[in-house]
Amino acid sequence: MGFVQRDTVITTILSYIGLVLGYINKGVLFIIFLSTEQIGLISIVTAIGVMFAQLANLGTVNSIWKFFPFFRSGDRRDRGLLLFNIITALIGIVLFGSLYILFRDQISSLYIEKSPLFVEYYFWVLIIGVPMVYYFIIDVYLRSMYKNIVTVFTRDVFLRIVVTILLILFWQNIISFELMLEMICFSYVAQTLLLLIYLNYLGLTKNLLTKITIPGKMKQIMWSFSLYSYMNSIGRVFVMTLDVMMISSMIGLGGTGVYSTIIYFTSALMIPYQSLLRVTSPLVAEYWKTKAMGDMKELYAKVSSISVLVGLYLFALVWTNRNEVFSLLPDEFADGVYVFLFLMIGRLFDMYMGLNGNILATSKKYKYDILFTSILILLVFVLNLLLIPDYGIVGASLSTMIAYIGFNLARFIFVWVKFRLQPLRKSQLYSILIGGSLIVFVEFAFPAIDNIWMSLIAKCSVITLLFPVVVYAFKLEPEIVEYVNKILKRK
Repeated sequence: MGFVQRDTVITTILSYIGLVLGYINKGVLFIIFLSTEQIGLISIVTAIGVMFAQLANLGTVNSIWKFFPFFRSGDRRDRGLLLFNIITALIGIVLFGSLYILFRDQISSLYIEKSPLFVEYYFWVLIIGVPMVYYFIIDVYLRSMYKNIVTVFTRDVFLRIVVTILLILFWQNIISFELMLEMICFSYVAQTLLLLIYLNYLGLTKNLLTKITIPGKMKQIMWSFSLYSYMNSIGRVFVMTLDVMMISSMIGLGGTGVYSTIIYFTSALMIPYQSLLRVTSPLVAEYWKTKAMGDMKELYAKVSSISVLVGLYLFALVWTNRNEVFSLLPDEFADGVYVFLFLMIGRLFDMYMGLNGNILATSKKYKYDILFTSILILLVFVLNLLLIPDYGIVGASLSTMIAYIGFNLARFIFVWVKFRLQPLRKSQLYSILIGGSLIVFVEFAFPAIDNIWMSLIAKCSVITLLFPVVVYAFKLEPEIVEYVNKILKRK
């Protein structure tokens, strides 16, 4: 398990470098250099591009993740697994690309009144979506081989460096906004090309040219799995992008710009969890293959414990400083405080449930996940219709929170009943109590400081000192204590 800690730390560091760059972009440069409508346009084009990629991959991403352990060989051959899924994804690209073109008028009509600029850039969605299909496939293929670092760099660092450079060029009037947006779209093409270069560096491009020797029966099993896991992927995409699309059509690009910025803030707090999930997910498929249920149970509990602990710490940092943070933003972001709160409650619950989705998605009961996903999609859509007209972007965040909690709770119960696996530990309750107590202490007992920056520094310092120290002193999370002890011994 040493590589899990190592890769998680490295990918987390890279992700936070990307976070800093992303904050400079979305939290500073976007707000200074762009109007909320321009921010909203960039957000909706990229959001729909990502959704297209998720739809067009036809479940190949989960198929590679699930079946790679069965095709892996000592000479890094895969019996055509990679090529088989690339061809399958090509079918999805042609299918959904045709539908996107065919229904242009109908889709555009949803945005023509509130977000007319999007209609002008309608086809640029494909410049993002098509290469992202293959980025997702190569990414999960490398993840299955425990090669995470380069893919995280291309996603979290490379793309944001490109955006930073383009924003500076726009600010200096060297390029227009239109050209900047178009170059942002092409950066997704470059991202995929970088992964292909890395694949070639590892000597794995031979698997793109290898003969497909997967037995016919196995192909049928893979297609069946891809179909059902595909619906689950659609559910995740809808949760992440349906809010943005419905806000754009019901409120306008201004609200979209504010909401997408707050989503970015909440996503930043998910980075350690996503890094841990990224590294541990391939182990789940391996444990199913070897029937190592004891190892699965231990991994499930560890991921849940570490995720909720780190999540609470980061949430405490931001929530106790919410007045200071939002006072630095324009007045249009006033509702962002409540958007952040509701989104983070849903995210924290998602983190607490840990690997439940991965365990179910790679098990023999994966077909049941389509039921949960269908309910999720319906719930998000209906709640948005009910809440956005009256509560705006706050209503959208509330619907997302409810969806995250309900979806994860249902899958948690199912995994517990069917596989007798659950991640709960007594130490997790103590971690939650500590996190909550610390927030209450800073909220009501911490002296007020007039200077915004001094207040930020003081509150962050208190939380950073107290929270980890208490966790370490009372050994609430053995994995973190063990890792800290290793670092201290090296010194």
